[in-house]
Amino acid sequence: MSVNHGDGNENAHPHHHACTNLFGCGDEKGTGIIREDIKDAAFDNRASDTLLHMDEVDQETLDGYLSARGHWRRKFLQASSFMGALAAIEPWFARLARAQEAGAAPKRQSDRGGRVHVVPSTKETVQLGVYDANLAPILAIDSGDVISFPDTWSHFLNEMQPGVPIDRLAKLRVDNPGRGPHSIIGPIAVNKAEPGDVLEIRYQRIRPYEWGAVFNNPGSLGTGLLPQDYAQGQIKYVDLDLRAMKGKFMPNITIPLKPFQGTLGVAPPDGYFPPLSPGVTSSVPPGPHAGNLDLSELSEGSTLYIPVWKPGALIYTGDSHAVQGDGEISLTALETRMKELRIQIILHKQKNLAWPVAETDTHWIVIGLDKDLNTAMALAARNAIKFLATRAKISELDAYALCSVAVSFRVTQVVDIVRGVHALIPKTIFAPQLRREMTMV
Repeated sequence: MSVNHGDGNENAHPHHHACTNLFGCGDEKGTGIIREDIKDAAFDNRASDTLLHMDEVDQETLDGYLSARGHWRRKFLQASSFMGALAAIEPWFARLARAQEAGAAPKRQSDRGGRVHVVPSTKETVQLGVYDANLAPILAIDSGDVISFPDTWSHFLNEMQPGVPIDRLAKLRVDNPGRGPHSIIGPIAVNKAEPGDVLEIRYQRIRPYEWGAVFNNPGSLGTGLLPQDYAQGQIKYVDLDLRAMKGKFMPNITIPLKPFQGTLGVAPPDGYFPPLSPGVTSSVPPGPHAGNLDLSELSEGSTLYIPVWKPGALIYTGDSHAVQGDGEISLTALETRMKELRIQIILHKQKNLAWPVAETDTHWIVIGLDKDLNTAMALAARNAIKFLATRAKISELDAYALCSVAVSFRVTQVVDIVRGVHALIPKTIFAPQLRREMTMV
């Protein structure tokens, strides 16, 4: 398979939607998953307020971003002189140069045209539960390069290991209010990436360890779908048979495995989520930067398209899963570590995508995200209609009807504060020629 490189000469596709993209926008706010009537038992006022309100999306700010990001590149090119433009971006390039000089990751030539960069999980490369855009990139890559993440860490900076009790994990969550439990690797910069571009993330290899864990916190923490029903927390460790690709949940219950990375995203737009501090956002809620999508279809061989919001894009990943059911209702999937996660990054210039979109051999997958599940469903529907109208070149009324008879809408997750719905658009319903024309980038 050949590697497609963004060449910087592709034309954007203008349109007249209010969000300046191919997909719809939700402007209603719903309620978060953390309940006020039980959160106070576990947190002081400041900590509980941080967890409860960290997910408030400033829709006006996002809409402004969606409009402004298309102008960023033009403003850059209209700089009065080359030196003026260079001065504007010099601090960023200085950070990238420091990342390259640090030699954080050994490299070898890829058999697919790019270079392979190996990024181990260490105290220098992993942060607990945040996307920190203030950190100098640990690595800067080119379009077409491959990143290999060997021996990724489990939750809470690798503290979750077989035998660790739920009380220990719950304490770690309480001791780090506002942060997710995820061990987040990053940031990794993509050379020449700028707002308005799109990253194509190809999942080439996803190999988990031989164990996984599923848990729900004590009800007093207010996490998961039904904290009021189950005051007692629980963690179950499951042995994984990687040859048979099954997990032994109980002596007479086995689970087929489908490994995927729960969290992979780029630096989010400023102001979309209330930051924990300037440039630092929680890894828990997903958004237009992708992040904690918990989309189980993103298994080996799939592709994720993410809009770029900041220069260099800044890639982060974590939250390794052996398998997950749609909804992820207890709070977790079958959490694990990866022996290796391997992804390839392709940069596409100025594509004006506003929300992440996924693709598998069989489906295009369009996403809706909001605190309110009904709003997330409506947003996923609008995004799917826009996708079909623009890609298949049909009317929106016909796309609306097609969604009703051929597209499946599923609840991705309801436990990450911002809830998700994903629309599965089957490729087989389209004639081969039309299917080939319905490319994402």
